[in-house]
Amino acid sequence: MRETVPHIQALKSHSWELFIIPNSQEQNEWQNDKRIKIIDSGKVGPASKRDLGARKASGSILVFLDDDSYPESNILEIASKYFKDPNIIALGGPGITPITDDFWQKVSSAVFLSNFTGGSPERYLPIGKAREIDDWPSVNLMVRKDIFLSVGGFDCQYWPGEDTKLCLKLKRTGKKLVYVPEMIVWHHRRAGIAMHLRQIGAYGLHRGFFARHYPETSFRLKYFAPSIFAITVFLTMFIKWLPTETQVIFELLWVMYGIGLLIGFMQILRHEPFIISLMATVFYTPLTHFYYGIQFLRGLFKTELVSKLR
Repeated sequence: MRETVPHIQALKSHSWELFIIPNSQEQNEWQNDKRIKIIDSGKVGPASKRDLGARKASGSILVFLDDDSYPESNILEIASKYFKDPNIIALGGPGITPITDDFWQKVSSAVFLSNFTGGSPERYLPIGKAREIDDWPSVNLMVRKDIFLSVGGFDCQYWPGEDTKLCLKLKRTGKKLVYVPEMIVWHHRRAGIAMHLRQIGAYGLHRGFFARHYPETSFRLKYFAPSIFAITVFLTMFIKWLPTETQVIFELLWVMYGIGLLIGFMQILRHEPFIISLMATVFYTPLTHFYYGIQFLRGLFKTELVSKLR
């Protein structure tokens, strides 16, 4: 937060207020800035914290950030141009890895910079032009307050996945959610493979649950693909007992996966140095796909899901 707050104080052109919502009472280190308010919420999930902040907010646009992120100074200027269209009710922008992140944080980030390795590189890079979306992470998400309150806010205990649930409710209003590539937030990544996989596993578990219970935005091939990989890895261990025709199919699947990794490596290499691109492709990506895939299947077959707070 000590990194985040000065960046928010540097925001240009528009008035703002900031709500910091920790679990327990904390001293306000910025008490001389009356725009910054600290409200303790008790030990609840991010969705409940954001709902609390939204109820307290006096502005017409809610800006959601994570505590390990910070915005570009022009983010409000850019957003205001899009919110002039009354049919646009929400905006999402990329969360880019800061240059100050260490080697392994950058490797973790690099996994997501290709469609073949991460699936949605526009969430981590400013790619293409503004366009409609139906799901976006709350690390860089803006929503009209009146619409947010009218759909009941996040109103869930999911984490991660609270943003997917909200975006689905927003989509059902018939209004527009828009991706704005130039609306940039800088977002720190997990350091080390264990923390990376822990985060990825949580994503997979919740996406699998949502694919079954909220299929409108989560029942998509790209979310199932890692599970196909995980099943392929498992069955390959028994390949010598399989019929020859089946063995050929598995060999073909591995060739296709290898080609996908090669394409992913070339795409990542456009944005990261060779060694980071290589480590992300040959080390992090297979582990990411395998663990996400296993957790996705777990979520898919769950009838009820309770997120664990960390």
